[in-house]
Amino acid sequence: EALDGRPLGSGRINLTTDDLTLHIKPSHQETIRFFVIASPHSPVILGYPWLNQHGPTIAWTDRTITCWSPHCHAHCLHTQVKPAQALNKPGLTSSIPSEYQDLLEEFSRTKATHLPPHRPGDCAIDLIPGATPPKGWIFPLSQAESEAMHKYIQEELAKGFIAPSTSPASAGFFFVKKKDGGLRPCIDYRGLNEVTIKYRYPLPLVPSALEQLRSAKLFTKLDLRSAYNLIRIRAGDEWKTAFSTTSGHYEYRVMPFGLANSPSCFQAFINEVFRDMLNRWVIVYIDDILIYSSSYSEHVQHVRAVLQRLISHQLYAKEEKCEFHRDKISFLGYIISSEGVAIDDKKVEAVLNWPRPSTLRELQRFLGFANFYRRFIRNFSTVAAPLTAMVKKGTSRLSWSQAALQAFDDLRQRFSSAPILHHPDPEKPFVVEVDASSTGVGAVLSQRQGEPPKLFPCAYFSHKLTPAECNYDVGNCELLAIKLALEEWTLNHRSLLKPAGDPEGVGNLEEAASQGPPPVIVDGEEVYRVNTILDSRRRRGQLQYLRRDLGSPPETFWTPLSPRNSTQIGQHPEEGVDPGDGHLLAPGVARRGGGS
Repeated sequence: EALDGRPLGSGRINLTTDDLTLHIKPSHQETIRFFVIASPHSPVILGYPWLNQHGPTIAWTDRTITCWSPHCHAHCLHTQVKPAQALNKPGLTSSIPSEYQDLLEEFSRTKATHLPPHRPGDCAIDLIPGATPPKGWIFPLSQAESEAMHKYIQEELAKGFIAPSTSPASAGFFFVKKKDGGLRPCIDYRGLNEVTIKYRYPLPLVPSALEQLRSAKLFTKLDLRSAYNLIRIRAGDEWKTAFSTTSGHYEYRVMPFGLANSPSCFQAFINEVFRDMLNRWVIVYIDDILIYSSSYSEHVQHVRAVLQRLISHQLYAKEEKCEFHRDKISFLGYIISSEGVAIDDKKVEAVLNWPRPSTLRELQRFLGFANFYRRFIRNFSTVAAPLTAMVKKGTSRLSWSQAALQAFDDLRQRFSSAPILHHPDPEKPFVVEVDASSTGVGAVLSQRQGEPPKLFPCAYFSHKLTPAECNYDVGNCELLAIKLALEEWTLNHRSLLKPAGDPEGVGNLEEAASQGPPPVIVDGEEVYRVNTILDSRRRRGQLQYLRRDLGSPPETFWTPLSPRNSTQIGQHPEEGVDPGDGHLLAPGVARRGGGS
């Protein structure tokens, strides 16, 4: 039968077309013959044999083909530089999408080994006045490490990345094992770093950077090859990088790993390279580059622009670590998609297999890891409170209480079930929920998305109460949760929050608000100014609705009100607090009334 389900009569197909030219945008072309069948729903059908030979990778959201098989690169794709020609060039391969075949130079292994030129962004090593780099140890090496060291020294000398040195400085040389079992050379620059003036250029805040991906549908990731070695040491500072081995004394001409200023120096340089693209379609974190776009055609333009920029600055990418035209991609420990941001599965697996810490340092490592992903865990501070209390004790050997054991297991379980944080839509209302306990407060920023609309989390916030805050009543703790959460969220979602509906029984409050925007005062301090009375309906102590209003003032604050106690607003000012003419107070009695 045909693909549309109708029988083909005798089952025989005895008609074929003449040779036809099949064009598939943008650059795929081939000569092909078709069998003729009655198929009114599908004028052309490319069957399994064709799919098997051509191996197209399809971006379903854009209905475009993003990658072809080696057969297509050899016979069907027509680009400015043919893949067959590119293959003849040393150090180049053609597993890059056809759209970038003329830019294969960017993935050259050979060019990445050339000594880079001096640039304005060269790595400077400025020492504290009067200080000199100390002399380090010569570390003993095993037989395998000695062979690896000899090979490394010869390769780096051949590339010009290091040179023999007569410097009075000296740092130790050793190896650490890679995950794949290989050996990574390391220089012990701790002594040099102690006397180096630190360069405080900031690294990107990854969670904040990911907020700009709201409308992105396609992603490409590039990883630069030997990134730090692409930067030269400032002329005259090479002697400060000197290191000693059992076979000689050398100094770096390119920026090595281990220098205190290496990350900041490289970030400053790469930001200048992509200055006009940053936060528009590019995120760069040191040597990791993420390109994002809302459509296929736009994405190809963006990727080409990035590749051309890298080539012009003699920066080269690792082809084997690059990913192109993905609708879901792993980047800096996150899984990013058009839907939202989630924890990388590898990180989830790591935390599930994390053994119970037995020392203070091991516990600090676990909490540091967990804290990096706290935005995915509801009420993180409250859940982790027994563990942070153990850290504050400062004892090297840990004594695990039942509460601490429960917290450790609970955190691991929450990581395994952490939700996708959806990209917020600024045109839709937000829902904010708050929780308060005796140890901490938390809040959830959510939004209804999809058809039919469902409530999805966009962000979590948590805060461990200070000793003074532990004395707050429930109402004040909830106010604190809203205050702190909005302070954090408004960094990325600057808008006014207003009620999602007209709750029955608060019309008098709205009328009062129309006389002028009253402030909310907590502990005598005006923390936010309210433009509209907010919805007071809550379930189990959780605020139900808050909505964004684009173009309005950037900040607001919620004070819980109920129809029963709403008339008390302004009638019970707290002692010593004068909000001024035309302002209203939110006293404790209005926060502690039933249902408030």
